[in-house]
Formats: sequence, C-alpha cells, structure tokens
Amino acid sequence: MTFPENFTWGAAASSYQIEGAKLDDGKGLSIWDTFCEQPEKIWENNNGSTACNHYHLFRDDVKLMAEIGLKAYRLSISWPRVLPKGTGQINPKGLDFYDKLVDELLKNNIEPWVTLFHWDYPYELFARGGWLNPDSPDWFAEYANVIVNKLSDRVKHWMTLNEPQVFIGMGHQKGLHAPGYKSGFRDILLAAHHSLLAHGKAVQSIRALSKQKSIVGAAPVGVVFMPQDNTAQNIEIARKKMFSVENFDVWNNCWFADPMVLGEYPKDGLKMFEEFMPEIKTGDLKLISQPLDFYGANIYMGSYIDESGKIELDQGPAYTTMGWRITPPALYWGPRFLYERYKLPVVVTENGMANCDWIHSDGKIHDPQRIDYVNVHLHQLKKAIADGIPVTGYFLWSVMDNFEWEHGYKQRFGLIYVDYKTQKRYLKDSAYWYKKTIIENGKSIL
Repeated sequence: MTFPENFTWGAAASSYQIEGAKLDDGKGLSIWDTFCEQPEKIWENNNGSTACNHYHLFRDDVKLMAEIGLKAYRLSISWPRVLPKGTGQINPKGLDFYDKLVDELLKNNIEPWVTLFHWDYPYELFARGGWLNPDSPDWFAEYANVIVNKLSDRVKHWMTLNEPQVFIGMGHQKGLHAPGYKSGFRDILLAAHHSLLAHGKAVQSIRALSKQKSIVGAAPVGVVFMPQDNTAQNIEIARKKMFSVENFDVWNNCWFADPMVLGEYPKDGLKMFEEFMPEIKTGDLKLISQPLDFYGANIYMGSYIDESGKIELDQGPAYTTMGWRITPPALYWGPRFLYERYKLPVVVTENGMANCDWIHSDGKIHDPQRIDYVNVHLHQLKKAIADGIPVTGYFLWSVMDNFEWEHGYKQRFGLIYVDYKTQKRYLKDSAYWYKKTIIENGKSIL
C-alpha cells in the first residue's frame, strides 16, 4: 500500500531558525533577537543573527529542496522583517524576500505552505505589552493582511500560529523561551486568549483577501497519549487523557484547539482555571472558531497510559539527543484521536528527530537513526490512513539543521547538514532516503 495519491510530502523550517540577517535591509528586532542577547539563556550563548544565512542563500537552499524531491515546504514569515515596528510602515525589501522565495519554490515545483507566526514576535510590540495587550489581535490581523495581499496569488496553504502551547507556556510561564516571562497564571490565560483571537482574525483576513481558494489551518503541538494495549477500555482512557486539562499550564490539546474548532473552551479547564480566566467578550469564541480546512499537528512523541490513567515510563527508553522518547505509535494515535474529536483532515506539520550528526571521514553524513525514526513513524501514519483517518500530508522537521531555540546549535534536526562556520550544506543519508520515499509515495514503508 502506498500513501494517498495526492499526499503532500514536505519538510519545514522557521524564519528565525534559519534566515539570519538580523538587521539586514531594514528588518526590525524580534523578541528572539533580544532574548538571545541575554547571557546564559541559550546554549553557549548562541543566537540566530546569522543562523543558516537563508536570507541570502535561499536560492541555493531551494535547489537542495528540489534535489530531495520535496513536494511542499512549510516556511514561516518573520513579522518584524516585513513590519519592523510590528504595525504601520511596511519594509519593502523584507516583503520582497518572501515574494522571491515563493517564486523560487514554485519554479522548482515545490508548494509553499506559509505559517504566519512561528514565535519571532516584533520587539516594538512586545515593548507595548505583546500578547498581553488587548490590541494584539488587531496588530496580528494587520500583519496578516499585508502577507495575504502580497502572496495569496501564489500561496494557497496557510497556517496562523505555530505551537501556542510553546510560545505561551515556554515563553510566558516557564521563561525558557522569548520573551522569558515567568508570569502569573492570569497573565498566561490572557496572553493565550489574545493569541486565539489573533488566530481568528488572521483566518478572516485569509478568507477575505486571498486571491485564490485558500486552505487554512494552524499548527499546534499534538500532545499525544497512547493506550498500552488495544482494548476498548484502554483506548478510551488514552482518548480521555488526550483531551483533558489536568494542570495549571497550557500543555494540552484542547485549551487551544477546542476554541479554534469547537467554539468553546473545555469545561474541565474552565472549572480548574475559573479564578484566573480573562473576560470572554460576546463574540470572542465565534471569532476564534473560524472554519478551518485541516488540523495541523506537530507530533514528535507520545506517552503510554496505564489502566489508571497514569503515564507509564519504561526503563532505559530509546531517546533522541533532545532527550525525547521515541514512540512511533504517536503517529497513529495522535492523528486518530485528533480526527475523531475535531472532524478535520489531519496534516502532520512537524515530525522528526535531533540526532548526533557530523561529517564522517568519507565526507558524508550517515544518520541511520533518523532514517529508522522517520520510517517507523511513517509506518504508524500509514496504519492510521489504512484505518480511515484522513491524513493528507507529512512535513519532516526540519529541512536543514538550524538554531534550535534555547539549545542553540547543539541539536541537529535537518535532512541537510549545515556547517555554520562555512555555511556549506551537505545532504545527509536521510535526505536521499526521503527522496526515494517521496518518489515511490511511501510504498517501501512497511
């Protein structure tokens, strides 16, 4: 069995992680630019000022994407590159970069899938309160209007927000990501609500302004729980766990996805968070729950649940170099449970692994662990499709090694190896394996 005939095979990256060109051509600062200026926030005080220099090398990078055979590339737009102050004056050179990138992708038969927000919030707006400011949804809508007006004649696939669980939870609660806050829970929920309103307004912008039929979703984290065995009882326990709010944080599926898709906050979360909830104005949830065309999920791992609903931790687990457990059935149960609840076709918008990669003595990068990781995860995705789950695409994270947030350049996720000193690129063994997989539409995934 192959994957569906029109299955989208892609890879992904984000603006801050690869572009560099910190202040080139009129770009404004992002909160990640300023966060990285603080000592000891990032591994070995790395930063994204140069990163992979994709801003200047994008044509070469697109050629490599074409060599791999990608059918689609999931990119993100740097908000402050286009609007240096976050609102107001457009930076023509910044907007022109994405214009040229889209053209280059299409010239190489690669479909651009655009994410509007992948964490590089404009510093100028952060100084005015960022996501805590009630005007932030309108700021985001203004930005979305600019991008849609410029690119929608060629771009038809759109995502609004990438992983709100992370940019709110890690950025506003734990302080490990920009802007580095350790806020009270009231502020966390307020920032989250404003980000959801921003999502809704951006979907409205895409629908209203797009110059062709648009296909719209978002890309939240897929927080996956899996049954230890396939009894009906254990499946139901895992499903319930996957859509529960159990802790004073936003690390769950339904706090963001339920308002986006179902038009309501989850009842267990409302009860738990009652004293910290922001004001939900009339029309807010209707605005947030704009119709979507797909459910994007970034899934890297899952947790097995025992019969009591507790997470079962095996001893001596298989780990990636990020310290993440390798649990391939996450790509079966995650899409299955998400589809059963939200009734939207599923796109795996990120999946992949950080590996211990280096240039070997033969001049090549051998990464058999990554090949096996992707193979066994795609096998589980294939099973989900065979069981009737409409999974329409898969984006491997990432197309190239890049700046991995607080881990700096320590972690390598890419199909393409980047020598950051010379900016030379090398296709890893996994890139050639992925090329073969794409050509045969996953036929060898067994």
